[in-house]
Amino acid sequence: MRHSSFPAVVHVALALIALAFLHAPAQAQDTWRRVKSTGTVRVCVWPDYYGVTHRNANTQKLEGIDIDLSQEFGRDLQLKVQHVDSSFVTLVEDLLNERCDIAMFAVGMLPQRMQLLRFSKPYLQSDIYAVSTKSNRAVQRWEDIDKPGVLVGVQAGTFMEPVMRAQLKQARILVVQPPATRERELEAGRIDVFMTDFPYSRRLLDNADWAHLIAPPGAFNILPYGYAVKPGDDAWLAQVDGFVARIKRDGRLMAAAARHRLAPIVVRD
Repeated sequence: MRHSSFPAVVHVALALIALAFLHAPAQAQDTWRRVKSTGTVRVCVWPDYYGVTHRNANTQKLEGIDIDLSQEFGRDLQLKVQHVDSSFVTLVEDLLNERCDIAMFAVGMLPQRMQLLRFSKPYLQSDIYAVSTKSNRAVQRWEDIDKPGVLVGVQAGTFMEPVMRAQLKQARILVVQPPATRERELEAGRIDVFMTDFPYSRRLLDNADWAHLIAPPGAFNILPYGYAVKPGDDAWLAQVDGFVARIKRDGRLMAAAARHRLAPIVVRD
């Protein structure tokens, strides 16, 4: 299944930026050498990703599987970890402009992103889920979603946006742009349902007694998640892949996933 995620002009512009990095001098691309020299690795995170890289509103501390694992990454490489706020909308730009050295927030390995960035081996994978309200009579089952008059929310920049644009024939899509959130749009009645992945669905189930989770009747659009780096830096990508292999082998990945209730979506091999 082919999907289109970015507007054509943006896609072309980012592709040109990526090509420029591919042809940049080798010294400028040597992230591994630079982070060893500075002693710090800058890790891009999306601070609104519950269970993955979420900033707790009460403590203002980051928490989630990739907060834990980014610290393990730093320990393995004997580096300090500096978290940098990012998002799925700014992810490509942040990496290509070297605002961070790696993105560690369960980044979906979409074909369009893989043309612009380089990814580690996958460590998580998730299908798409729907969230409605228990009181919404229009949408209570998966089959209710693609109906005339139904408003479906998707977060800007997430892989749900291109997937649902391709899938929906009768319902209308509303793209939710930050700082707005899907759950606030749903609570306000501006959408009937929103699409999300397994980790983000935990946020609603843990914190909103009005939320109604709807799973697809079968596999709908399972997507692997990996860590992303800028292109043209094979030595750095090898360090990242080595880390992913180690945490799978020694149990750190499963332990972190269990702590944050994400064990069902771990990629074990």
